Amino acid sequence: MAKKKDLKQKVEKLREKVRELKALATETAGDLMEEIRDEVVQRASEAAAKAKAKHPVSPLAPEAFPELPVIDGVEFAAAAAGVRYAGRTDVMLARIAPGAAIAGVFTTSSTRAACVLDCQAKLGVAVPTDAGAAIIVNSGNANAFTGALGQASVDAVTGAVAEKLGVPASRVFSSSTGVIGEPLPHEKIVEAIDALKTGLDPKGMEAAARAIMTTDTFPKGACADVAVEGGTIRIAGIAKGSGMIAPNMATMLVYIFTDAKISAANLQKILSRQVGDTFNAITVDSDTSTSDALIVAATGRSAAPEISDLRSKSARAFEAALKGVMLDLAKQVVRDGEGATKFIEVRVTGAESAADAQKVAFAIANSPLVKTAAAGEDANWGRVVMAVGKSGARAERDRLRISFGDLVLAENGWRVPDYSEEAASAYMKNSELVIDVDLGLGSAAKTVWTCDLTHGYIDINADYRS
Repeated sequence: MAKKKDLKQKVEKLREKVRELKALATETAGDLMEEIRDEVVQRASEAAAKAKAKHPVSPLAPEAFPELPVIDGVEFAAAAAGVRYAGRTDVMLARIAPGAAIAGVFTTSSTRAACVLDCQAKLGVAVPTDAGAAIIVNSGNANAFTGALGQASVDAVTGAVAEKLGVPASRVFSSSTGVIGEPLPHEKIVEAIDALKTGLDPKGMEAAARAIMTTDTFPKGACADVAVEGGTIRIAGIAKGSGMIAPNMATMLVYIFTDAKISAANLQKILSRQVGDTFNAITVDSDTSTSDALIVAATGRSAAPEISDLRSKSARAFEAALKGVMLDLAKQVVRDGEGATKFIEVRVTGAESAADAQKVAFAIANSPLVKTAAAGEDANWGRVVMAVGKSGARAERDRLRISFGDLVLAENGWRVPDYSEEAASAYMKNSELVIDVDLGLGSAAKTVWTCDLTHGYIDINADYRS
């Protein structure tokens, strides 16, 4: 009996020891999990701070996103689908009311993405006048150079949107921006469509602008009201773009909405002729994207009469306002140029032809030597002389005049007699610069906008995929 009793006591002691060990293990595990959570939170915070420090908001950015008007007949939503990064808002949806007119211009790249080809094809298809429409855009993946898979992804996404919103698939326009050459995980976008539909809101344009950003440091928006006989026309647009920006429309993603009454044909005419002096007059790095588009939708909900005669006063006012919104967005893209610290306007006058004026303007705006001089605040006007000479346009040394802002630096084949390096250098410290070149040969002119070239551009693009 004594042995049995001793055995029971030993067993009970062992059980007590086990309970103590379990309690200790639970406590230790809890402490360990808390330490792990603290470590994860700390590292995530450090990573976020590092990312923010690495890609801070451009010093050329507007003070705030503008207060955009509601465009009757358009709703917006944004969601995090995890196309490339978990937890990042990366898809936007716009639902457009039945009867809207749609127009667009697209990149002329010979390697343009499947979504661009699809949009171009759809704009050429006749649709019922009472058909609704939609635009869906993802960031993180360009769906470019992805072979037959690219079109399959476009079909999957646009087909799902068409089904959920009850609009023809031929009226669903898609865009993708991000890394080239990787298959688009379209199933993630399809899974997000229910949430996007639920979140549709006429006031959601700013969230949509944020969802389409890639290396952008700020969302871009612009608007205008046009008072015409019989009512007011409202225009509001958003854009993304920071790098891979060079003319050959389009060179970024842009979506503009208006309540104007206008046919698709007339809207297309206005859009096409205003591209040259807006989105085709900017450059960040001379690289033309494979994926980008400008789409304009007019819902026809304004009380103003239909714009049917493009020579009318109302039509001219609408076209001027639309151009203003386009130019505002285009300049914002340049102000957000990757690594930019200077916003540069290049004005060329006195060219023998429009083609020559454009050649000279872009030779200056795209010159790495001119752009790095601006970044270093070096008044090296000799690099402008170089750019004019290499442009291929007709130029004569003794007719050329070069100015930085109001300072005439060189003319008549030589620098001006009262040239001041100190004054020129002081001017280069401004965040906004004007380089003015008069060729003295004719009456043609061209103005383009660019930014400086800093080490920040290299930092962003050297590890773009990592």
